[in-house]
Amino acid sequence: MTSVNATTPAALDTVRLELGARSYDILVGDGVLADAGERIAAITRGRAPIVVTDANVAPLHLDTLNAAMLAAGIVPQPAIVLPAGEKTKDFAHFQQLMDDILGRGIERSTVLLALGGGVIGDITGFAAASALRGIDFIQVPTTLLSQVDSSVGGKTGINSRHGKNLIGAFHQPRLVIADTATLDTLPRREVLAGYAEVVKYGLIRQPDFFAWLERNGRRVVDGDSDARRHAVTVSCRAKADIVGVDERESGDRALLNLGHTFGHALEAATGFGQTLLHGEGVAIGMVLAFDLSVRLGLCPADDARRARAHLADVGLPVRPADIPGVAWDVDGLVRSMAKDKKVQDGRITFILADRIGNAFTRRDVDAAAVRAVLDESVQPA
Repeated sequence: MTSVNATTPAALDTVRLELGARSYDILVGDGVLADAGERIAAITRGRAPIVVTDANVAPLHLDTLNAAMLAAGIVPQPAIVLPAGEKTKDFAHFQQLMDDILGRGIERSTVLLALGGGVIGDITGFAAASALRGIDFIQVPTTLLSQVDSSVGGKTGINSRHGKNLIGAFHQPRLVIADTATLDTLPRREVLAGYAEVVKYGLIRQPDFFAWLERNGRRVVDGDSDARRHAVTVSCRAKADIVGVDERESGDRALLNLGHTFGHALEAATGFGQTLLHGEGVAIGMVLAFDLSVRLGLCPADDARRARAHLADVGLPVRPADIPGVAWDVDGLVRSMAKDKKVQDGRITFILADRIGNAFTRRDVDAAAVRAVLDESVQPA
């Protein structure tokens, strides 16, 4: 792995997420991090910001971020470096992070910068929402998953023993800096996990984008700079359009959870670790959601086949049985799904589809159909 060091101004796409006075830009491009100092300075306004990152990301990208800030006259405080991995997104590490931040004598003008993947973005955003009842933060996502999903939209939080993301707050960043060059430092498995979230946007609302991914998905995961920039920009624009009209998930924002009801249950069953990455759980969950839609007579079987075939073609798992070494407990999965944060009046909210590009929510799903889909999916092929 090598660090990112852009020496020439980067080509830049700017996506605007419109939320009135809380609107912000999402900067997308190859090498944009090295050129972002002035944009950061406009937010820090002379205050020394605090970078929060993890032990994997710090040696790769922290120097680039610090150099960009120093070039703009910003002298950051020493970075807070957390352990890498999903297990960091728990209350113990959140308390440790808050103790460190508060111990520095911060003021409401202090700005946090979340440099890393979804775990760092989520826990740092929650810290920003909590410290002094709310301070500003900037997202600097360094994984494909965080660039196209978790860094945009203001969802922050941590996991608990009861489930994923059950403790948190809505707290929008002031700026998102998505440098696609940072993706070159990722293991392929992490790129694939993030790619599942890219596919999601095509499946829920944009059939033309899904068709583009069928033709160009391998370019995205294999590292083609133009393809990656296009995929990230389209994904961020799709999410910004939804969040701009439904920030608190009372309507269409729920569609962004396609695959997540199943996926979170699968993650919980494997302990939120390396056995099943979040994006891998989402990939399997999206296939299960389409299979459930077919079983309920809502969706053509060929659309479910296309979704499954494309995810499998790029190398993602599409069934729980694809994950080696796990003895799946269907009853346990159903119980876990019943704890999902989208449950209303005791009913699980499912995101289903009647075709590729047209997803919708349903709360009257037959439990027997859900169980049948799960039973079939855990059997060896």
